[in-house]
Amino acid sequence: MLEMKLPTEAQLSEVYKRDLRPSFPPAELKPLREMKAEMKRGEYRPWCLFDGEEIVGEAFVWTHATGFALFDYLCVTESRRNSGLGSTLIRKLVESERGNVVFGESEIPDYAPDPAMAERRLAFYRRNGARQAGYDSCVFGVPYRTLYWAERTVSDDEIAAAHAACYRSSMPALIDRKYIQIPWEPSMGVPKKIPWIGQDT
Repeated sequence: MLEMKLPTEAQLSEVYKRDLRPSFPPAELKPLREMKAEMKRGEYRPWCLFDGEEIVGEAFVWTHATGFALFDYLCVTESRRNSGLGSTLIRKLVESERGNVVFGESEIPDYAPDPAMAERRLAFYRRNGARQAGYDSCVFGVPYRTLYWAERTVSDDEIAAAHAACYRSSMPALIDRKYIQIPWEPSMGVPKKIPWIGQDT
């Protein structure tokens, strides 16, 4: 039976190394130690999909803004990909975060290293109930569309304020001003892509 649960620290370390590190480039991967620190402070929920005792996928969220959950990572373990678990993860995440607006970032195809893959990712999220907000962002040099799942009516301004607050509350002010642009548009230019600050795990 598939069940969404929060992992132990040891389980989080395991899936970070097994699933997230091979699946995400350094510019998009938060350090493990930062995940653990935020988890302890109650600012991060690294939901894991368990099939019995085995973790078969992950859907992590930031919870820095009351009433909102920033969709940080979605990943299905390699041996279980192409089996529909990605859709299951999204459905169970939205259920687990019921009452919160779940929102996230997906690469803008025009700026992605693999535009076709970025298009497929956007289409996947839309098929699974995501709506697109009316603004984009640029985080550490990566331009993103903003997608969200909500049970209530929510404005772009509300989402953008929560979006910016998540980064502002977890980054040094200088880093936030230099590398986090919410909202963002192409006329602002695309900063050089850099690894997530402090990435060394």
